[in-house]
Amino acid sequence: MIAIASDHGGFDLKESVKKHLEERNIEYKDFGTYDKNSCDYPDFGIAAAKAVAAGECEKGIVICTTGIGISIAANKVKGIRCALCSETTTARLTREHNDANVLAMGGGMVGPLLANEIVDTFLDTAFSNLEKHSRRIAKVMDVEK
Repeated sequence: MIAIASDHGGFDLKESVKKHLEERNIEYKDFGTYDKNSCDYPDFGIAAAKAVAAGECEKGIVICTTGIGISIAANKVKGIRCALCSETTTARLTREHNDANVLAMGGGMVGPLLANEIVDTFLDTAFSNLEKHSRRIAKVMDVEK
């Protein structure tokens, strides 16, 4: 299951991504927001990140206007490696090299067709399991201890 969340600035793209996930028969849990009323991205991004960190969801997708604020918020949750991606190459590399478990995108930066490609790349790319990448991730995650 995929955790998905947005603020008002990412709402339209979140709804588009949800339809895409449904077309791929990928289950998701929507952590809000549920309309375009002004709201605070940390409330929703952190909720989705906590679900990933707890193992309730395998991965997460978080969206605000730029993707920056919600990615910062998600990365404050212990165990989360959230990557802001606006094209498919970084989506692939963050999975292969960083084993990122949450994808952030900007609803004002990425259109729906590109977003679907980014989501597909992120969800379909496995971690490389190379020792050098595992070692580097461990050093980053050690900061949380």
